[in-house]
Amino acid sequence: MIPPVRRLTVVCALAAALAACGTAGAPGADRPARSTVPASHSPSRPPLLAPGPSGLTPVFEHGPRTLGKTVALTFDADMTADQGPRAAAGEHFDNPDLIGALRALKVPATIFMTGRWAEQYPVEARSLGHDPQFEVANHSWSHYAFTDDCYGLPTVGADGMRTDVERAFASLRRAGVPKPLPYFRFPGGCYDQRALRALSGLGVTAVQWDVVSGDAFATDADAVTRQVLDGVKPGSVVVMHCTRSAAPTTEQVVRAVVPELRHRGYRFVKVSQLIGETAGHR
Repeated sequence: MIPPVRRLTVVCALAAALAACGTAGAPGADRPARSTVPASHSPSRPPLLAPGPSGLTPVFEHGPRTLGKTVALTFDADMTADQGPRAAAGEHFDNPDLIGALRALKVPATIFMTGRWAEQYPVEARSLGHDPQFEVANHSWSHYAFTDDCYGLPTVGADGMRTDVERAFASLRRAGVPKPLPYFRFPGGCYDQRALRALSGLGVTAVQWDVVSGDAFATDADAVTRQVLDGVKPGSVVVMHCTRSAAPTTEQVVRAVVPELRHRGYRFVKVSQLIGETAGHR
């Protein structure tokens, strides 16, 4: 995990190292959005951005600013390869209450899940993967960094990056996520040209964000709420976490942020819709 308010540089966006994820209806649910996904995309084929120069993995940070007040909430389900003993000792890398709050508030969301997390919490992974309110994407298997000097995370060598992502997809499917999306979030948000080259040809779009919630290790829910509300713009992608041990305020933040953004006229969407809108306007 990373400090709550520290911003990342161009190649290393801020974020989220140690967090993780895991009912009843509520008023104010979002109406389904009119799809602007290009005709070449279908529900079984999620939209992607075109590769960059020389086939580099494309990077997505936010949707169009001019297509209405939409915002995507994203939650990193982090668990590093070496944290099994901590989970066995009782540390919670999931947060079922947060997921329950999202369901009660009827907020669609995108969960970036590590393969190691899916192996630790297969029942929750399967539940999220089968719930149409959510979409599940790849956050690596090990949650080791794809660059050097990424908030103290262990690193994956260039020759192991592709394998780590492929292993994560396999773990998600084994846990019961039937269709993990072809989106990838770099551990810690850290990437460089070498990492983008290493993942070329995998057919994934790397997903970053433009709003850092600051929920990692935060104890002041009001401060996190203000940071989110101050940062959101049309098309924003907000990064948050869903682990009880490392992001204990996130459920409270969601319960405050959602009604306020709805009051401001925002509609909650999944990342796939923003990527589809972006691809359609290029």
